[in-house]
Amino acid sequence: MSMENALPISHRQRLWLYALGGLVMLFLIAPSVIIVIMSFSGSSLLEFPPQEWSLRWYESYFGSVEWRDATVVSVKVAVMTAIVATLLGTAAAYAINARTLRLTGAINALLTASLTIPVILIGIGTFFLYARIGLNNTLTGLVIAHTVQALPLVVLTVLSGLRSYDMNQEMVARSLGAGRFSAFFQVTMPQIRFSIVSGALFAFITSFDEVVVSLFISGGETTTLTRRMFNALRDQIDPTIAAISTCLIVLSIVLLSAAQLFGRGR
Repeated sequence: MSMENALPISHRQRLWLYALGGLVMLFLIAPSVIIVIMSFSGSSLLEFPPQEWSLRWYESYFGSVEWRDATVVSVKVAVMTAIVATLLGTAAAYAINARTLRLTGAINALLTASLTIPVILIGIGTFFLYARIGLNNTLTGLVIAHTVQALPLVVLTVLSGLRSYDMNQEMVARSLGAGRFSAFFQVTMPQIRFSIVSGALFAFITSFDEVVVSLFISGGETTTLTRRMFNALRDQIDPTIAAISTCLIVLSIVLLSAAQLFGRGR
């Protein structure tokens, strides 16, 4: 009996489903593809398809001090956010999985519920809080705010890795004389490192792409790249935005591909 006949529904009968899935994927990918194509336009306006091909907007991006400074700020904040969120998120996921904290279920539910809060509300609340303690327009304030947003993603990602890991292996190491930290770093962490790395990448991308909260709490020398992009779109249609967007798309693809290659290597 062929594989096709063994299936409850044949591939031919599911052609409509494949076509629908393809249309959905096309709908999601098409805007990004259009942006990438427009970034190579030589026109002073955003146009599709381009009448003239050029790298002038990439040269404008890399040659602008303002754009470079904003990029450096975003990279600094994203790297620090990834480090802090990964450390805190991994520790929180471990405590939740090991049930070493009271109200573990409530903490897990709170972290998950924070993902459903509108970002605009987080931005407004963060702005008024920072206004009282003097953290607006500071790198520290940006890192804290972005860490709060990225932390639930890290916790959920690392927690999924811990749920598929047999904690008895760590208990065996501890029964043989290893301390809790030693057992974690030598036994547990090597087996869940893909989840930890994935959580760190999610934290980095979340921070680097964040714009709503940054609109409220960043400015001056701490203006992030996404905030400057938003201001440029608000004030004028600058095709440099298309070149920057293309660079961000490439960065996201590279990071996610690196995570997948790391997982296969594991």
